[in-house]
Amino acid sequence: MDELDFTLRGEHIALDALLKASGLAPSGGAARALIVEGQVLVDGQVEGRKTRKIRAGQRVVLGDVTVRVQGPA
Repeated sequence: MDELDFTLRGEHIALDALLKASGLAPSGGAARALIVEGQVLVDGQVEGRKTRKIRAGQRVVLGDVTVRVQGPA
């Protein structure tokens, strides 16, 4: 399983925006489709809310890739 670190610029990022910004989805529309299809996990649970706020310390999983979300430096 691959792991990516993603550093927030602010307090949070929407789940669909995170998938796009981390390169896991080529576009916002593709990111939203992956979420609606139930392919995205947040902290081990399937997440269906496209604009769920993702904060530092959370983990987002798509396929065999885990994104570790970190706070701003």
